Amino acid sequence: MPGTNFKEISPQELAGYIDHTLLKPEAGPEAVEQLCAEVIKYGFAMACVNPCYVRWAAELLADHLRGVCGVVGFPLGANQSRIKQAEAERNIQDGASEIDMVINIGAAAAGDFDYVRQDIEAVLRPCREAKPTVGLKVILEMGVLGRQTKIRLCKLAGDLGVDFIKTSTGMHETGGATVEDVELMYEHRGGCKVKTSGGIRDMRTALAMLAAGAERIGTSWGRMIMEEMGVK
Repeated sequence: MPGTNFKEISPQELAGYIDHTLLKPEAGPEAVEQLCAEVIKYGFAMACVNPCYVRWAAELLADHLRGVCGVVGFPLGANQSRIKQAEAERNIQDGASEIDMVINIGAAAAGDFDYVRQDIEAVLRPCREAKPTVGLKVILEMGVLGRQTKIRLCKLAGDLGVDFIKTSTGMHETGGATVEDVELMYEHRGGCKVKTSGGIRDMRTALAMLAAGAERIGTSWGRMIMEEMGVK
């Protein structure tokens, strides 16, 4: 993936990399409906919404072969693992085809990787037991972690067989995604793919993330990026 030339990518191809995201606490049902309409219009990969709207989004997208991503432990990652597991189970019951979970960031920063492992395993279990199985993306909040911790977490997630490792929630004061973090994650990802999110608001940034190794982009600016590419 790194080194791939994305300059000639079509709007439709770029849209297929994007999780169109609406996680603002003030977002209501009408905003979710608009989000899903844009997923359909532009062909985004997923609608990513807060758990209370997963069922509504799944109903809106059911006839359009587009998935819904529900979040777990968002945005702090500090819930107990059994609560995260219950969140994942309910998201799946409501129609989520992918889950974005936040790890226990405090445990990771303290070097308690055994806790982080069991935290991820608790959410991975219902994802793998679902029929069909549900994809799991693990949010590492890279901006608050040291390099060696980042590498260790990428390898841990790869060993567990999660589907994606993800840069950030986009809600931490340190900011969101960087090309450098995406490159690091890609290098140490094991069998995972890389999702990047946080501060991706234009076509140039999105393409830079893809060139660095990302295979999914989380952004609430999907419509504006498509318009920048000439799609109205």
